[in-house]
Order: sequence, then C-alpha cells, then structure tokens
Amino acid sequence: MALIGKAAVAMWWHIAPEQRVEFLDWHTSEHFPERLHIAGFRRGTRWASEDDETGFFVMYELSDREVLAGPAYLARLNAPTPWSVKMMPHHTGMIRSLCEVTASAGAGVGRYMLTLRLSPAAERTLQLRAHLEELVATLRTRRGVTGAHLLERADLGKVAQTQEQRIRGQDRTADWVFLVCGYDAASVRSLLAAELAPSVLALQGAASLEESSKDAHVAGLYGISATLSAAEA
Repeated sequence: MALIGKAAVAMWWHIAPEQRVEFLDWHTSEHFPERLHIAGFRRGTRWASEDDETGFFVMYELSDREVLAGPAYLARLNAPTPWSVKMMPHHTGMIRSLCEVTASAGAGVGRYMLTLRLSPAAERTLQLRAHLEELVATLRTRRGVTGAHLLERADLGKVAQTQEQRIRGQDRTADWVFLVCGYDAASVRSLLAAELAPSVLALQGAASLEESSKDAHVAGLYGISATLSAAEA
C-alpha cells in the first residue's frame, strides 16, 4: 500500500461496544462519503483494533497539505450533520493529527495496519527522520508486509477549534506516525520487538515517554474494516 497523496489525517479513538453497530453504519454510509466528497480527499480507510473491541484507527489520504486547513474541509468540520452530532460524543480518547507524508512505499492494501506514534528527541530530528525513511524503503520487501509510511505533523499555525471538536471535547495529537501495512499479522506485529522496538528507535533519535509531552512510542495493530476512494464516493 502506497499512500495516494502528500498529506493525511490520522486518527485514533474508542467506541463503546453498545455503540459499535450504529457507529459502523454511520461512519460507512454517511461520514466516509461526506469526507470523500471534499476536494483533495482521495481515500479513507478504517481499521479496527486487533487487541480490543473498542479501538479504531482511521486515515484519510489527501492530495496536499493545503487541504488540511482549507475552506472546504473546515466548512464540513463546522457543519456536522444531525447524525454526526449524535455520534461525535461517543468518540472517546480521540487523537487526531494533520500530517504531511514524509515517505511512503508499497502497493495494494493489506489486511493489517501497525501504527506507531512517536516523537524525535531534542536535536535528533534529522537522525530519526533519515532512519525511518530508510526503514520505509526496506520494510516494503519484508515477508508479510505490503507497505510502510512516515507521517509528520504539519505546522499549520493556529487553527481555531471546530464545531466537531467542541462536540467531542479536546482532541490530543500525535507528533510523528510510522505505519506498516501487511497481509500477515504476526509478521507485522513482530516489528515491535525488532526494528520498531523502543530501545532500537531510541538509539536512532526517538524520544522516550519521559522526554515527550505527546504519546511517545504508542503502538497498535488494526485490521481493515472499510475503505472508500473519492471516485467511489
């Protein structure tokens, strides 16, 4: 899986089991098509946690960073539908990051997505970026893997809180996001004890939890739930 754009919105949240059926209906039949009708939105994909029944990871692939704070996207964020108003409060533990794509390699869409949120240690940004860019290039050839990507939070200046955010409450954000997509869960997950282990990444410039104010080195494995392209919406 290679990303089809130069920017992305990466989001994690939890949905209580009693809300899951309606959430999946709303998110698939209304919310995905609504977002994919926004100019510059190219593909949206939802993954469900492999480790618990409440976690989700959603990513929208965008043409470029201008879409992230553009008027079309902001207009939708400030005018949620009645169904969205009903469902937004059920998104708990929301982490939402507006990102630029630093590196992306792969082909096709694998069943599993490993997500890793991390931050560079002080004065080691260039070192960590170079290391992760190299990983993106090498991991795509690993058995069980179909692609890897590095996202970095976009510097968009001060952006006013939107109506959707006011409904949900305060969102958190991730600094950098490293993604590995694959067809074999064990192969993808095994990277957390190898190339993506905290001790290994720390040697290459990743911040520890103590050094970062954000969620440094928080990983999760997700299975694909739904995907929609702009052409299909």
